[in-house]
Amino acid sequence: MSEQKKIPVVSMQLLIPFILITSLFALWGFANDMTNPMVRGFQKVLELTNKQASLVQLAFYGGYFTMAIPAALFVNKYSYKSGVLIGLALYSIGALLFYPAASWESYGFFLAALYILTFGLAFLETTANPYILAMGAEETATQRLTFAQMFNPMGSIAGLLIAQNFVLGSLQSDNLAEDGITPIYDTLSETAKAAVRSSDLQVIRNPYVVLGLVVALFFVLIAVVKMPKSAHHGAKVKFVDSVKRLWKQPKFSFGVISQGVYVGAQIMCWTYVYQYAETLGIDSQTAVMYGLAGYVFSLIGRAAGTVLLSKINSGKLLMIFGLCGMTTVLGAIFLPGMMGIYSLVATSLFFSIMFPTIYGIALDGQGEDAKFGSSFLVMSIVGGALMPLIQGSILDFGGPGYEDTMFLGVSEMRYSFFLSFVCLLIVAIYGRKVYTKYTKEA
Repeated sequence: MSEQKKIPVVSMQLLIPFILITSLFALWGFANDMTNPMVRGFQKVLELTNKQASLVQLAFYGGYFTMAIPAALFVNKYSYKSGVLIGLALYSIGALLFYPAASWESYGFFLAALYILTFGLAFLETTANPYILAMGAEETATQRLTFAQMFNPMGSIAGLLIAQNFVLGSLQSDNLAEDGITPIYDTLSETAKAAVRSSDLQVIRNPYVVLGLVVALFFVLIAVVKMPKSAHHGAKVKFVDSVKRLWKQPKFSFGVISQGVYVGAQIMCWTYVYQYAETLGIDSQTAVMYGLAGYVFSLIGRAAGTVLLSKINSGKLLMIFGLCGMTTVLGAIFLPGMMGIYSLVATSLFFSIMFPTIYGIALDGQGEDAKFGSSFLVMSIVGGALMPLIQGSILDFGGPGYEDTMFLGVSEMRYSFFLSFVCLLIVAIYGRKVYTKYTKEA
């Protein structure tokens, strides 16, 4: 009796290339989740309004919107390795530009550096996923990608911890007077403020510069290591024809919109949890633990969602998670004291499945058009830039504080999260459409 040969997930010949590309998942996770708490850091140091501080997210996620389609076109014409190298080069340049930005003490320079950095991330996210799928037999492709994606949250957690311990915990502009309420920075003379500002901007600069050097090292390694040549499956796709076919389908077009508002809701909750914590008397360094808790909830939800997706229709589960997320957001708005922030953190449990589920639903059955369809779904990450900008404008509406105005008995810090509620409502509606209409039509 012959024994069937087991297909390896990764062959020994491709092990080193696989390790290098898998490491990229941690690198972009690190950048993503180190940036969220930096919004609060910039706001304190440069004395920005909420709207001005939210431009950090506009620059960061705006880069995805700008570069997703060019990245897809580049990879469609050339190769995965070339796409990865372009991504790493842009990533490293953007991070290293934090050095002159801190020297010039220019907020606009910092935003430009983040924008360029995210060009690189857009290239990496558009390229690395299909590259991992191509590194071996099709039968084990999903296992390879699932393993590689495990490194993304590892990078994210590392980014949060670096932000907490080496940035927010070291900012002099965040120190309080003996009363535990009054920021010392606000009471300083302009000369003293300038000295603190210069020192704090260097603190913000340092992790990005180190990151830029690490990314440059990965560029060199991938450039010199022989990487597999991955032939594109099927013929090259004509961009215009592909886009026309995609946008004629409500399942895809509504999916792109849903992805955008989901990312917007998630980034609002993950960005403004720090300001929310401040209204409860929690300092910035401690507030990072609530951001970290949100990410842990997201990991738990992802594990549970993976099991549930094998038993429940993906559209139906998306609708359920959307409705549950709406409930926890309402808790963040109306529950008193610490119960509110606990509810806000718990919302991450229901964000967990949304990106991959919407991604999978929208691209299901798209064939060769999926390579450009995926770029639109990456572009939709711009929701993470636009929604926080709107929320920042709401927070600034009554004044510079977070409790200047009241609506329905709650302050603007809390009622600004109605925007997240509406975003999750759209996701829930999309899930219901998938469950009741789009699946049947297919």
